[in-house]
Amino acid sequence: MGKLRLNILIKHYSVEYLDKALELIRKKEIDCLVTAPISKEAINLAGFRYSGHTEYLESKTGSRDTVMMLLNKQLKFSLLTRHIPLRNVSQALRQKKLAKVIMLTRESLKKLFLIRSPRIVICGLNPHASDNGIIGSEENNIIKPAVEKLHRKIHYLNGPVSSDVAIKQAKDGIYDCVIAMYHDQALIPLKLLGDKEGVNLTLGLPFIRTSPLHGTAYDIAGKNCATPDSLIAAIKCALQCRLNQKKA
Repeated sequence: MGKLRLNILIKHYSVEYLDKALELIRKKEIDCLVTAPISKEAINLAGFRYSGHTEYLESKTGSRDTVMMLLNKQLKFSLLTRHIPLRNVSQALRQKKLAKVIMLTRESLKKLFLIRSPRIVICGLNPHASDNGIIGSEENNIIKPAVEKLHRKIHYLNGPVSSDVAIKQAKDGIYDCVIAMYHDQALIPLKLLGDKEGVNLTLGLPFIRTSPLHGTAYDIAGKNCATPDSLIAAIKCALQCRLNQKKA
């Protein structure tokens, strides 16, 4: 089978499976969705112009403000930005966007994890959270003003805090969730502390959706070293969040 033909089949079946799952959710035949890893390179080669499952599900459900939450047994992160080049992160920071991420994260912690008063910490973008503007301006110009406005509405919100301090304090139980400014700010500590139990949970969709915290891992396919642990964790997380949602 030629490469072009294979890519067309990948696109066809990837979309078909997702559409079928969405149909089952609409019919209330299933309660939640767990997606296996997908090759973003392969589906884009096949003409599927979405950067991944999340963006496709946003489009199909009309969900405007979704948040990627990444978690394991020790940490929970919500991402302010997702799959964008690192050089574009600073330009993508907006007070309004940060406020939406914080508020959706807070509501989700209450409804999906039954945390009555979520304690949230916001990472700085720059080293040492800029040392009050000495190393960058994003903390003083964007993050601090957004947090100060939200203090009028909610408690247990702190930031911007140097990311190394914020993550350590969250691991020690001082905070329930960390707001990360960019993808790897969250992924590196998560994978160091528990990659096999990691889960990607999409907040803001009209249903629970999870996936494993890893990609397709074609480099280890057929070598008898892959494990289903993260996928199992994603299934368990989806079920528990749905049960909690019904209790909330």
